[in-house]
Amino acid sequence: MPKKAKTVFVCRECGYESAKWMGQCICGAWNSFEEEKVQSVSDARSRSFAGEGRTAKVSKPSPVSEIKSGNHERLDTGIGELNRVLGGGLVKGSLTLISGEPGIGKSTLILQAASYIAGKYGKVLYVSGEESEEQIKMRADRVCPESVENLYLLSETNMENISDAFREMKPAFLIIDSIQTMYVPEAESAPGSISQVRSCGNELMRMGKVSGVPVFIVAHVTKSGELAGPKIIEHLVDCVLNFTGERNHELRILRSYKNRFGTTSEIGAFEMAEEGLTEIKNLSGTFLEDLEDGNEGAVATAVYEGTRPLLLEVQALVSPANIGFARRTAIGADNSRLAMILAVLERKAGLAMINQDVYVNIVGGLKPEGTSYDLAVALAVYSSYRGIGSSSTTLAIGEIGLTGDLRGIQNTEKLVREAARMGFRKIILPAKSAAKLSEHPDGVLLCGVRNVSEAIAVFRNDGE
Repeated sequence: MPKKAKTVFVCRECGYESAKWMGQCICGAWNSFEEEKVQSVSDARSRSFAGEGRTAKVSKPSPVSEIKSGNHERLDTGIGELNRVLGGGLVKGSLTLISGEPGIGKSTLILQAASYIAGKYGKVLYVSGEESEEQIKMRADRVCPESVENLYLLSETNMENISDAFREMKPAFLIIDSIQTMYVPEAESAPGSISQVRSCGNELMRMGKVSGVPVFIVAHVTKSGELAGPKIIEHLVDCVLNFTGERNHELRILRSYKNRFGTTSEIGAFEMAEEGLTEIKNLSGTFLEDLEDGNEGAVATAVYEGTRPLLLEVQALVSPANIGFARRTAIGADNSRLAMILAVLERKAGLAMINQDVYVNIVGGLKPEGTSYDLAVALAVYSSYRGIGSSSTTLAIGEIGLTGDLRGIQNTEKLVREAARMGFRKIILPAKSAAKLSEHPDGVLLCGVRNVSEAIAVFRNDGE
């Protein structure tokens, strides 16, 4: 007689299991526990997607000296920006999770990569639980340059059927779109629940690791842009990618938040066109194309994203507050960081900001990480407040401390070289970072400053 399934409560945010329901999880989330039925060990071992009469491949320990490096076992996707974010290509046997808002271009990007892999490495299996095979074929006709014979489509949500098709076809690349629509018949919960996502994720991991086939998994996002559903899937996969962009703009940014085989926080840039997604080679030029000489409240800056330096335009608008408290609004920049920079300007530069609305925008829709754009934000706010125009050939980088001093930044040499390549002739940066540069490009003036006051003095002379 089969044993009755055990009931536990699992946090959908961190995966923590508890024998009883808890209002707040140890991770800090409230009302995040969901009931889940766990099968006994004997039942779980007897259950297999391989079916009766067939056994799954058993993994055996291997000496480290005989294992090939993952750097030499990658598949070229045919898309340079995607290869960059992945760390050089798809690692064999890896699980990659890609998320993004509906209509942002996830399926288009995956289809373009799938068509190239199918033409170069062999069969590719595209499994969709949301769209019919006809819908995917219509998109493939639009974005794929030529017909690909080795690209196979399957409209299915049952993991048993998907596993059977995978075993029979033996593809070189597997795509699951999306994980929230897949289900395991043995699990009693609905698709997208913790039980289903965990079971499907474990089966996909087994399929990929045992066969050495890279697996691409598509996931939904919430209105706030976070990954929808249980967070357990993020812990199972090897790489987590996020595809962002505005529907009314052509620019698309692919960012890596987790990568066991490459650099995290790496970004790739694409442009949405009628024939699909095209790579943007000169991303800095795209962000700076509207920067003009003499504009008030516009200052160029540089950040380091993953393995590439990027130049950005920081815009600021300061206007008197008419009613109530002054507003502080930042798009692309951190709001708490903006509040700190305004406090430093008020204390160290004599700006009365208490009755001024301040709006800051990082042009292009990119949300840079780090603090190297602090100085550009401060100078943009000062430029708008004083009505001083800025030069289109001047760039500012540096982190601002609470004392008003400028702290050194990393990768200064690469940022300076990128700025020189883009035609900048004057760079305002921390004195400590300038002192560490043994050499710099000809025709570029490095202005090393120790604090915000000195940076404003250099900026005023440049504007005048």
